[in-house]
Amino acid sequence: MSVLQSYIAGQWLGETPAKALPSAINGDTIAHTHEETIDFAQAVEYGRNTGVKSLLALDFQQRAAILKELAIYIQGRKEELYAISYHTGCTQADSGIDIDGGFGTLFTYASTGRKELPSGNVAHEGPVTQLGKNNHFNGTHILVPRRGVSVHINAFNFPIWGMLEKFAPAFLAGMPCIFKPATATSYLTEAAVRVINDSSLLPEGALQLIIGGTGDLLDRLEEQDFVTFTGSASTALKLKSHPNIMAKSIPFNAEADSLNSAILAPDVSPEDEEFGIFAKEVVREMTAKAGQKCTAIRRVLVPAEHLDALADTIKGRLSKIVAGDPKEEGVRMGALASSDQLRDVNEAIDRLLETSECVFGKDGSFKPVGQGVDNGAFIAPHLLISRNPLQDGGAHDLEAFGPVATLMPYNGIDEALTLAAKGKGSLVTTLTTRDPAIAAQMIPVLAAQHGRLQILDAEAAKESTGHGSPLPMLKHGGPGRAGGGEELGGIRAVHHYLQRTAIQGSPTMVAAVTREYVRGAKVVENDVHPFRRHFDDLQVGESLLTHRRTVTEADIVNFGCLSGDHFYMHFDDIAARKTQFGQRIAHGYFVLSAAAGLFVYPGEGPVLANYGLDTLRFITPVAPGDTIRARLTCKRKIDQGRTSPEGHPQGVVVWDVAVTNQDDELVASYDILTLVAKQQ
Repeated sequence: MSVLQSYIAGQWLGETPAKALPSAINGDTIAHTHEETIDFAQAVEYGRNTGVKSLLALDFQQRAAILKELAIYIQGRKEELYAISYHTGCTQADSGIDIDGGFGTLFTYASTGRKELPSGNVAHEGPVTQLGKNNHFNGTHILVPRRGVSVHINAFNFPIWGMLEKFAPAFLAGMPCIFKPATATSYLTEAAVRVINDSSLLPEGALQLIIGGTGDLLDRLEEQDFVTFTGSASTALKLKSHPNIMAKSIPFNAEADSLNSAILAPDVSPEDEEFGIFAKEVVREMTAKAGQKCTAIRRVLVPAEHLDALADTIKGRLSKIVAGDPKEEGVRMGALASSDQLRDVNEAIDRLLETSECVFGKDGSFKPVGQGVDNGAFIAPHLLISRNPLQDGGAHDLEAFGPVATLMPYNGIDEALTLAAKGKGSLVTTLTTRDPAIAAQMIPVLAAQHGRLQILDAEAAKESTGHGSPLPMLKHGGPGRAGGGEELGGIRAVHHYLQRTAIQGSPTMVAAVTREYVRGAKVVENDVHPFRRHFDDLQVGESLLTHRRTVTEADIVNFGCLSGDHFYMHFDDIAARKTQFGQRIAHGYFVLSAAAGLFVYPGEGPVLANYGLDTLRFITPVAPGDTIRARLTCKRKIDQGRTSPEGHPQGVVVWDVAVTNQDDELVASYDILTLVAKQQ
């Protein structure tokens, strides 16, 4: 039998077998943990020194590019991971959630980094605030990489996704990672780390792996380090209250199992399409990953008058679920992850039955299909009913982390909201309704105690990714029992791993630190038009002050006729005099167009395309007879490594545009984004 190895300080450690890890399908031993003791002092020192140094030798954009390449590499070797995932009890679909979801998250964060993070290792979190009357003193915020390690302690149910959804934002943020997977399924995590190492894409020290316990690791962490945890609420509390973590205020993010609910709104009846959609969603969440998801539906809230109808519909669907060896044809539900997990779930069901009754799963007819499955960790889906759900305890406090859900009847919206709140904080709730007014009434109340809310109707069901599917671009986490932390959420997850710091100084100094032009900072002016300079040569702060143009009545008339915009403020002199402006004014978009005419270089050059405009504000109206000019300044450069269809290297340049009138008043302010070619 193979011995799993830890990957510490760039070396694989472990030859002596220790704990046997059985297959969830047939009980055969898949691998052993190793007996050798890990030197956690060495692991932390290696991460802080070698890892931090090699990661910060790259910038945000370069790390994002690596994530994309790594995602492609893992995708190309996913079949060998699928073969190992089988032993965790997963069906093909279950493995897809974990493995495809893992490299899919890498793809998402690669794209997020390329789009939303700058070149360099300082992210400016604006806007800049003017702190002095004459704009000599400004303030803003920057986000910078910590100089520590990020320790990730993961649950058994998602050995790959659970690792990569934490790794992606931490890596983008420049933090080396030390992973500690749950032992029961660590053989799959170890296989994934070997695939990652085979890619040779990660800089030295970016990733370490612990097989087994964490020993004195938490004692060795410092203020610059970071800890994230996924698992039970009780373990989260134990880790969060670790003396060293508390004494040094080490950031700790917890995502804990929660008693998620699904609510069938009172407007939905058994005759409605949404009734069947709701029942299907409940069954899917009970059986996907054999119910071993922190986001699975545990409490099903249903109008009392529809309780029996919903119970019958769900039982009908559950009766068609075939459980057993995922290699057998027709199997739709696999096993729990281990025999220990099977024992825990059965014990939890027994405790739940003290306050509820079982209407499906306890008749003794459950027989998983396949050879050797008698030694596997299989369990029937269990549907319970709590007839008196307003009482505390029961399914409001106890989770059976398997294919188990409890129906709870309610009378009226207020009672449904009360029952949902008894979960004391949840990762997700689904509200199924046909009525937008009900959604508008219930969702704001539910939001106070939930990290994510899905509103499900027939339209959304056509594309819904499901109640239990956290998405990389949306927050994952919840208050209270759910751990109080946040993961994912697009760029927010990267920001969690960065240090946010307020800076103050003159516009020039703030611009130097942020590597982003700030209004009022010193500019660079020369005889070469900025649009004639390649991406490589262009400097942040390089600026052009244009010649002037006097706006005429003919300009306004011609623009109105060309655009079809005959708004009264531009054409009705009598009506315009009655307004706060006292006269006709030019179209805002004429001012925008006129400014472009002032600063655009008409000849051939390295500027390839204008593909966006941000932060547009029209500030002071422009009337016939006013004279305008524009200042165009290179605000920010983003070297994304993009190439055109012809393969020419290029980057993104953000330009600050300030349009002023004859009195030097700001009339329009905005950013334009252009693709600019690099030198060949």
